[in-house]
Amino acid sequence: MVNLAYKPLIIGKKVNLRPFKDEDFPFIEECLKDPEVLKLTGSSSDFDRELFLYWYSTRNAQTDRLDLAIVDQSTDLLVGEVVVNLFDEKNQSMNFRILIGPRGRDQGFGTEATELIIDYVFKNTSLSQLTLSVFDFNPRAKYVYEKVGFVAYSIDENNLEFDDKWIDSLNMNLTRTNWLNRMEKSYEKI
Repeated sequence: MVNLAYKPLIIGKKVNLRPFKDEDFPFIEECLKDPEVLKLTGSSSDFDRELFLYWYSTRNAQTDRLDLAIVDQSTDLLVGEVVVNLFDEKNQSMNFRILIGPRGRDQGFGTEATELIIDYVFKNTSLSQLTLSVFDFNPRAKYVYEKVGFVAYSIDENNLEFDDKWIDSLNMNLTRTNWLNRMEKSYEKI
């Protein structure tokens, strides 16, 4: 088991990743109700506000996962979240997911937040890899994941029904070795 009880503040160039605060609730609610977020995450539009408030009020107390708010530095407002969860003991891996709401799209926030959390996880845990799944109709996310080093390893066909069509889900991973190689290449450019 990986202990993720400590919830860091991670400072980037455009965004900060930090623990959730009560004042974030209206902004994460906006993200979770956004039609594009609902589509790209395969989520339902049913929204239980009481359950939602409880869920986000308990994220900072979790020791087996890391949920952090993505905050736009220029406005100090939450624009999304990054999550590392679902520890797989056999593979020494965890799942990664991210969502960016309407206030944070098309500004490079998702790429930076992804890089920040990946670097944090590999520098502060002994995990061997991070895994994720992305729906085939989300090319922007696939591009970001490939850009930061994730590699496709399988496809779950017909994983989501959307608008009377079946959508495949692409499974990807980023191993510690690939992350280290990426870090070395970054240092060589300096």
